[in-house]
Amino acid sequence: MALSDSITAVVAVLRRRPADILPWYLLGAAVPAVARVIPFLALTIGFLYLEVTGRLAAAREAVTGLETDPPDPDADPEAFEEWLTEFEPVVEQLLTPGLILLVAVTIVATLLVGVVLYAAVTAGQLTACAARLRDERGLTAGLAGARRYWLRFLGLYVLEILLWLVVFLTVGIGVALVAALVAVATGSMLVAGLVALLAGLVLVAVLAAVRALFAFAPVSVVVDDATVVGSLSNTVSFVRARPVHAGFYYLVAVGTLLAFSVVSGVLTLVDVTAFPSLVTVVFVFPALDLLKTALYSGARGRLSPPAMPERSLRGQFSDGVRRGWTEMTVFVRGTLGTHALVVALAVASFWVGWELSEPLVGPVETSISARLEGHIAPAAALEFFGNNWLVALTTAISGVVLVLPAIVSLLFNGLVMGIYARTEVAPMELLAFVIPHGIFEIPAIFIATALGVHLGLVGWRTMRGRATRAELADALERSFWVLIGVGILLAIAAVIEGFISPYYFRLFL
Repeated sequence: MALSDSITAVVAVLRRRPADILPWYLLGAAVPAVARVIPFLALTIGFLYLEVTGRLAAAREAVTGLETDPPDPDADPEAFEEWLTEFEPVVEQLLTPGLILLVAVTIVATLLVGVVLYAAVTAGQLTACAARLRDERGLTAGLAGARRYWLRFLGLYVLEILLWLVVFLTVGIGVALVAALVAVATGSMLVAGLVALLAGLVLVAVLAAVRALFAFAPVSVVVDDATVVGSLSNTVSFVRARPVHAGFYYLVAVGTLLAFSVVSGVLTLVDVTAFPSLVTVVFVFPALDLLKTALYSGARGRLSPPAMPERSLRGQFSDGVRRGWTEMTVFVRGTLGTHALVVALAVASFWVGWELSEPLVGPVETSISARLEGHIAPAAALEFFGNNWLVALTTAISGVVLVLPAIVSLLFNGLVMGIYARTEVAPMELLAFVIPHGIFEIPAIFIATALGVHLGLVGWRTMRGRATRAELADALERSFWVLIGVGILLAIAAVIEGFISPYYFRLFL
């Protein structure tokens, strides 16, 4: 099968029913949002423990009257050491053996949950890609694939990490020994340095070969139903049989990575960091996964993608925007009770953040004017949109894991906003800044959170056997279109926040 057939298949899948595959990639971006539930709960448990035992009150009392500005350690080291000893009573109250154990368990549990979720989600992504390239339902296939293949994907990740460690250790030790022998034999550090540089290039080449080997192995697990070892064997066979196809994917993947690194670096100069991440999640990762799956499936004679849509790309985009807005309004009208609960939780978390930040008033100051220094309107609008929509996407989709991640995201943001508001040096200026874009942005976040609650309930019913995978897939597909509507609100908010909110109120000061 020609390379052009695989490329056409990728474009056809992305244009034909994108909502049947992209939710899996949104869920991949939401893995950190799911994993952070654990540290958030641990933080809550630790706070309650300190509050109930009276240790928090004792720590506050110990802090009262302490000098917050440390003396210069270089000018007067003894004064600096004495200043540090004044904080020992505070540390004794806060660092108990139980809390240390809680921190350790939290770190381990967060890492384990993140790795397992990542393996399951990646299995779902590639299974959905393989299904769409056969013109089958992607979301349903992905749900089955995540459950069937997650352990094999986890095995592949562990094996690749072990190989990387082995290569680093063996080549690293070898480089050090060879460089030392060359330096002794020649008496020239320059020659030894050149040898070390050459060995470093060899190390990069070996690591690239390892990555190339494991690039197609997960696809083999899905397409061939192969084991961990079998997938590696199948990958070697595929590369040997179709070197042009494999090389094309490697070239595209590396070229895309380099191009995005350059673009991201340029955008970073104007403080735009979230928008490239958004593009990566909704386009780059799906396209690359579809490409390597199409190339491998074509080699196996299992490529029968959907037909290319007859509508133009512009017409399809316009229809998608209209559908997204309609689906969002229908969802809001149908879940008013959920939205009321979300608003109540947001207000409560804002109030808690406001109350908890009382000791910070004075020592800690935040300023909206300071944060707007160096504001470049077009770049800021792009960053606001990318960041806010990415937060909305991950908040909503993460809720499918039993609701909690969406609620935690809402509560965390409410707490942060409460702290910022309480410590703001110019509250009226902050309020004036927030109002114009906030009337669009805040409802959009509420809608995304309510959608996360809705998905969590469907996920819970599916786990209990009260709903089918097809029903969960339908809910995920509808959520994609609701999030398109949310994106419209956030795009409007970003334009206002970038071009209007920082400037208009200054006319009245």
